[in-house]
Amino acid sequence: MTTNEIILELRDVHKEYATGDTVVRALDGVSLTVRRGEFVAIMGQSGSGKSTLMNIIGCLDRPTSGSYTVLGQEAARLSPDELAALRRETFGFVFQRYNLLATATAGENVEIPSVYAGLPKHKRSAHARGLLERLGLGDRTGHRPAELSGGQQQRVAIARALVNDPPVILADEPTGALDTKSGEEVLALLKKLHAEGRTIVLITHAENVASHASRVVHIQDGKILSDSGAPEPGAAPSAIERHDYSGGAPFFASVQEALLTAWRSLQVNIFRTVLTLLGIIIGVAAVVAMLAVGEGSRQKVLDRISSFGTNLILIRPGAAGIRNAGDIVTLVPEDAAAIKTIPNVETALPERSGRITARYGNIDYQTTIQGTGADFPSARDWPVGEGQFFNDDDLKQYAPVVVLGKTVAKTLFTDGRSPVGKYVLVKNVPFLVIGVMSEKGAAPNGNDQDDVLFTPITTGLVRLFGKSYLGSITIKVADATQIEATQDQVETILKARHRTEDFSVRNMASILQAAMETQDTFTLLLGTVAAISLLVGGIGVMNIMLVSVVERTREIGIRMATGARMRDILLQFNIEAAVVCAAGGVLGILLGMGAGFALRYSGMTVIFSPTPALLAFACASATGLVFGYLPARKAARLDPVVALASE
Repeated sequence: MTTNEIILELRDVHKEYATGDTVVRALDGVSLTVRRGEFVAIMGQSGSGKSTLMNIIGCLDRPTSGSYTVLGQEAARLSPDELAALRRETFGFVFQRYNLLATATAGENVEIPSVYAGLPKHKRSAHARGLLERLGLGDRTGHRPAELSGGQQQRVAIARALVNDPPVILADEPTGALDTKSGEEVLALLKKLHAEGRTIVLITHAENVASHASRVVHIQDGKILSDSGAPEPGAAPSAIERHDYSGGAPFFASVQEALLTAWRSLQVNIFRTVLTLLGIIIGVAAVVAMLAVGEGSRQKVLDRISSFGTNLILIRPGAAGIRNAGDIVTLVPEDAAAIKTIPNVETALPERSGRITARYGNIDYQTTIQGTGADFPSARDWPVGEGQFFNDDDLKQYAPVVVLGKTVAKTLFTDGRSPVGKYVLVKNVPFLVIGVMSEKGAAPNGNDQDDVLFTPITTGLVRLFGKSYLGSITIKVADATQIEATQDQVETILKARHRTEDFSVRNMASILQAAMETQDTFTLLLGTVAAISLLVGGIGVMNIMLVSVVERTREIGIRMATGARMRDILLQFNIEAAVVCAAGGVLGILLGMGAGFALRYSGMTVIFSPTPALLAFACASATGLVFGYLPARKAARLDPVVALASE
């Protein structure tokens, strides 16, 4: 390796910008060769084209025409990611405005190029710390830029330029924002780096700064006016150790850096972060709470219907599809007796009910009286709480006995004494209370099941209802798995007896299924409303991320200048959106569960299950990825030189 090796070469380079109808020629046929080990100062006044030349030399911008090669490689033919790799391997940038990330420490700022080079965390941290110590900033490693002086910030920028051991240092007005003493220190540092064998390209407008270089190139109006030429070849400089960073950072290393950046971004503007999270939090909380309420309602309906027994078949008078007015003469007690002979039928209860007024002492209470069979407690899985239920002998003897529901017992016997053995008047007929049923609770339709009296069906038909036909027949089957076959047999025997189909038969399993389908539809409706809330939250995240891209355009430019590929920028902003939504998902789950517990405390049935919570969290994270893609794509497609020029 000799000092005559060409490292950078421009041939007839033009750069034009369109400003309205006017075309501005920033560079007009520039040809320049830089050899390894040179210290070149490109000097010119503002508007001369020197910054444009620096951007093209550093692969931050492309020429309109002409040829530019770096280490013999034509830069114009490279893709954006290949240019990023070339910048990462070849150049170290020192900017006039330092271009440090305000939210990162000095050490983290120095590490940025090696992050995109794929260096492991412990190695890049140690290397960054060593460079800062070498530059006299060992005690400032953990400080952020706002806590450093201008000279210290520029030294951090120089350390960042050196972290990947690039062969070329590009310094754009490195002393422009510094006082005289700090400027001299920076120039002395650049001369020291040159002495170590690095190629230095310095952009300046000041003669005293350019005088430190061994070669001065004057540029004006986009053309090179003079070039002091390369120095005579001397002793070859010591070789710079080169590393192969062409592969870039591994995927998981990029994810780790993106997560760290996302965490910093959330901390920068807490208020905006909270507003961003709010939409996701409300959406996820709505999903968790509404589905828990839906599941609770579903289970409540299931329990209420199941309380009747899923092994029951109900027979109503009147053909299917015809409204039952309560006066259809169809079913008779003999039908129940015939059905009871069918195999798999455990019992067949003839039933009829009506409204009556029951009296005990001076208390009158209007309630429902139901005539039924002796097997009612076992058929309905409703045990007697006190006393006993009537038996077959009571049915045969038309016994005037009743069994009270819990509500009726509490209403008529307010003194708390046992009603068993007492008489109550039903239609002015004294009935002996022989038992009190256990408490049953509300029916699926909300009616109080305990607000009832039970009497033998024979007694009821003769003494109370004055009619010989039934209101229904309830059948209990022995084997619930054969309930459909048993229902078919019931329909067959009734058609044979009645010579027509003047009845309707339904089993509780089909009623339960219909109720569950209705409840599932209701739950789906709740879930859809909640999902819309989540969608609205996702749109809010996208808007905030688009604003974030605009606000952090310079940061994107810095990362691109130090070697970030389009994939790295895309991944960074996508993960930031995902982190925001994931954090909102966790908080939303907690809020949703809190709301669910509050509803449960108020008396509503609420059942939590892990599936809706996990689904909501997954949807929130996916929402971040989906709605974060557009802002991330916009960030990844930014032109590095435009991004760096952003205020």
